[in-house]
Amino acid sequence: MAAARSLHIPHRPHSFCDPSKPRPFLTTPPSVSSARNARHKPLRLPEKWRVSTAARRPSGSEGLVPEPAAADAFAGLSNDDLKPTTSEQRTLTGWEMASLWVGLVVGVPSYYLAGSLVDLGMAWWQGIATVVAANLILLIPLVLTGHPGTRYGIPFPVLARAAFGIRGAHVPTLLRAFVGCGWFGIESWIGGEAIFLLLPSSIRTSSFSRRIPWLGTSPLEFGCFIAFWAAQLGIIWKGMEGIRDLEKYSAPILTLLTASLLFWAYLNAGGFSKTLSLSSRLSSSQFWSLFFPSLTANISFWATLALNIPDFTRYARSQSDQILGQIGLPIFMGLFTFVGIAVTASTEVIFGRVISSPILLLGKIGGLSTTFLAIFGIGLATVTTNIAANIVAPANALVNLSPRHFTFRRGALLTALLGIAFQPWRLLQSSESFVYTWLVGYSALLGPIGGIILVDYYALRRTELDLNSLYSSSPVGDYYYSGGFNLAAMAALLVGVLPVIPGFLHKVGLLKTTWRFFVIVYNNSWFVSLFVSGFVYWVLSCLSGSHLKVKIEDL
Repeated sequence: MAAARSLHIPHRPHSFCDPSKPRPFLTTPPSVSSARNARHKPLRLPEKWRVSTAARRPSGSEGLVPEPAAADAFAGLSNDDLKPTTSEQRTLTGWEMASLWVGLVVGVPSYYLAGSLVDLGMAWWQGIATVVAANLILLIPLVLTGHPGTRYGIPFPVLARAAFGIRGAHVPTLLRAFVGCGWFGIESWIGGEAIFLLLPSSIRTSSFSRRIPWLGTSPLEFGCFIAFWAAQLGIIWKGMEGIRDLEKYSAPILTLLTASLLFWAYLNAGGFSKTLSLSSRLSSSQFWSLFFPSLTANISFWATLALNIPDFTRYARSQSDQILGQIGLPIFMGLFTFVGIAVTASTEVIFGRVISSPILLLGKIGGLSTTFLAIFGIGLATVTTNIAANIVAPANALVNLSPRHFTFRRGALLTALLGIAFQPWRLLQSSESFVYTWLVGYSALLGPIGGIILVDYYALRRTELDLNSLYSSSPVGDYYYSGGFNLAAMAALLVGVLPVIPGFLHKVGLLKTTWRFFVIVYNNSWFVSLFVSGFVYWVLSCLSGSHLKVKIEDL
């Protein structure tokens, strides 16, 4: 065996610095890899299973449809729930995509968020402007992140492999799953409250309605929560097809019920002239101190979908369909926000106090027919939002974690179980805890992931992905990096989250005092973490091509 020798590896910048010579972060240089592979021949997919170069690097804007033979190659890191969608599966039109947003937007949390802004002192037009501005901003990452889903037919966990590595992708997908589990619990609790309204007053005022301190709620309310939680499992068991049908057919029903609630408020408040003339209770300085964290909270509201939107756009017929469908978010969110704020503001005229919770409002309206209609509307709105927004991503994350052991159904069931552990009744105790603790808090986790994925896909890879490598655990694969982890992405994720931690600890009471700088950073956590992580990831990825010296054995 010859003596070891030192090799000088010339500088090879990342694709953003030199698109003609792409190189992943901290992977073995090509010359070293060639010498090493002289002894150990790299694992290659059988020729009949490979996706052709033309197929895996499409130049058009339409989706890539893998050939059946190529799809069989994805068995190692995949199952039927993670494989690229076929042409037969890509049937989602622009209208169906927009209908998805109707089902997602029309729900109690959206109404509650809008009403919370009035409850915290904003005027109606200030609340609407805040919500619309947030969703227009969010539309940008939604469309950008949805692009690879339509182009390559891949879900979010597979897309994350490109930036974070084959194994490193578990980190962002499980963080997204963590938030989804919490939201599933919140939505299920809201549905349980609707069931609680249906019960006779004699039962609602019984001893079973007394709050248990250690539980944080009453046994009766907890039982209603579990009942609604269990009722959703039937739809979950039907998989993605059942979810798509639910969203499509529920959209017109939810629109009609929303219009009915608005009409009721208009009649009982004597029109909206008095309601909408109510001025803000905030001074100029108070408004701006409330506006920015509220903007972040509204962005955070759908920041979850901004990450895993490829789970849905992978079924779109074309890029134009997914883009037109996505535009529905700011439109429908703005309209529903007007309903929520107008009705919430009307409650001050009708009842003499602001009622931001639609559950409490419908309970005060009374009447058997009204109650049944309210239960149906709240239940339908909650189910459509909960299953599409909070089940799909966590279930796919668990499938990605272990494709051999998890299916979509098993992942969805575990997500539902974890939703109970979040104790959602505590998160909804007040407008402040819902907006500033829950919504703003988790945005610090989602912002960095979005920034890293967007920089990787657009700035570094120029929208070019290798499907073979995305589904390969071979050490010579493009996305294997260092042991399956992209250290640049991991470091950037950590750097993006760290500045937000002091402000979060101060908000939840674990840190009594902190610098005002960290409070401002926390109030704008989504913006700060997204741009910081994206920039750090870009810098580290470019610097990774600097001069390296390694030693190999000359065999």
